[in-house]
Amino acid sequence: MNILETKRLTLRQFVPEDAAENYRIYSDAATMRFMGRGPGSVEAEREQIRKHIANYYDTYGFGLWAVVLKETGRLIGRCGLLHQQIEGGIEIEVSYLLDRHYWGKGLATEAAREVVRAGFERFKLVRIVALIMPENTASISVAKKIGMEYEREVAYKDFGRVAMYAIRADDLGHRG
Repeated sequence: MNILETKRLTLRQFVPEDAAENYRIYSDAATMRFMGRGPGSVEAEREQIRKHIANYYDTYGFGLWAVVLKETGRLIGRCGLLHQQIEGGIEIEVSYLLDRHYWGKGLATEAAREVVRAGFERFKLVRIVALIMPENTASISVAKKIGMEYEREVAYKDFGRVAMYAIRADDLGHRG
């Protein structure tokens, strides 16, 4: 099911049949440099997708969505909204990851901008964050281009200290 569209991209719900393509993307060390370990097998990724459907789409109506390049119909990554526990509270994170072969074309910015817009307009969120390893300058650039500002450093899962960028619905002139 298509969720969002931009000029060059379609964002749609993941389906278990996306597992092989996701596994290919997640198996690339350069792509995953700042993201941690990917799945150990296509079947493990298929199970992750099934869990994500139940835990996110069926529960919240949002989650990570497949990013598909309109020109070719190829799945090139993911972008969406996730619940994250940060310092004892829950934040909604915009998360984006593209196959490295599609970096430097503005596609992550295009996808993330549309996801943030939908977060505020469709899902009535009042605040969205991005959690980024400080060395990940490309991801920081995307966050800034979509209007996020550095807020502070936070402890995050096994990643240690990460930079937290944030934007509020009011920052875009929206009222959640």
